[in-house]
Amino acid sequence: MNKTALFTCWLLSLCFCLSLQAEESPIAIVIHGGAGTIEKSKLSPKQEQAYRDKLTEAVNTGYAVLDKGGSSLDAVTAAIQVLENSPLFNAGRGAVYTYDGQHELDASIMDGRTRQAGAVAGVRRIANPISLARMVMEDSPFVMLAGEGAEDFAQARGVALVDNRSFDTEQRLQQLHKAREKLQEELQRDGDYRAAVGSLPPALKMGTVGAVALDKRGDLAAGTSTGGMTAKRYGRIGDSPVIGAGTFADNRSCAVSATGHGEYFIRYGVAADICARVQYQNKSVGQAADEVINQVLLPVGGTGGVIVLDTGGDIAMVFNTKGMYRGSRTARQPTRVEIFKK
Repeated sequence: MNKTALFTCWLLSLCFCLSLQAEESPIAIVIHGGAGTIEKSKLSPKQEQAYRDKLTEAVNTGYAVLDKGGSSLDAVTAAIQVLENSPLFNAGRGAVYTYDGQHELDASIMDGRTRQAGAVAGVRRIANPISLARMVMEDSPFVMLAGEGAEDFAQARGVALVDNRSFDTEQRLQQLHKAREKLQEELQRDGDYRAAVGSLPPALKMGTVGAVALDKRGDLAAGTSTGGMTAKRYGRIGDSPVIGAGTFADNRSCAVSATGHGEYFIRYGVAADICARVQYQNKSVGQAADEVINQVLLPVGGTGGVIVLDTGGDIAMVFNTKGMYRGSRTARQPTRVEIFKK
């Protein structure tokens, strides 16, 4: 083969490789570890570093999946598992207590390519609820399973159940004691349970972990996991396992994971509303998230935040509280972790 032919082959190979690279999406992952009254003065340097380290681990774990060509669903699952296994966050190992001293966990996941989704609610013996939510999506004809039924399904799929006490942490126990005392005081005053719950500090009503990701194929995914609100009763379920409220993903618009006072996020369909504004009003993820979080929710008393990602790799991390544990990494930007409002 002469030099001209060799050069032509090399040039064609280069063009082919560049074409393949151009077809790959700019991979990205965004995570959160909950929003609320998070002030720098209330965290010691050691505590702050612990949060930053764990958020960094979760971001990099999910990104490594994407970088190796893994799916956005795999990346979301892996990142959330890191946070579920940490006592620092209100999910899995660090879940808050119910009024009766138990832990009831919720989670959901959604595939932006197919709009398939899975969720579990009120489970007590599942170490990683996000994984079970994904099993519901992929291995059942349903979207949401709850309580003992969800655990029966888990066992049928070979998932080992854990003792509810494995989620215990001293910090969350102290929060429960304070919440009980406050509730009892308010109930003795006027007997109005709704008002009593409303009197609890906002920090006790929220706390969630979540992730959104974009893989090399251009597919989005979103997932959310939580222990709910401190001292919850009567099988209360928040927005985290509710598709369209706490979690949503659609390749035609965006992927969203929310954290905050769940009742408001359910009433206003926050995650789906943000994506609808992106899809039908051609708004950026930042503009859509800001409108919903600060112009729709905040005026009616809804507090919290969202992480949002679109198929172009654009990111939004919007919240109306004093802080939100959050982090991101993209093909264009190294790992970033933030806690406080800038």
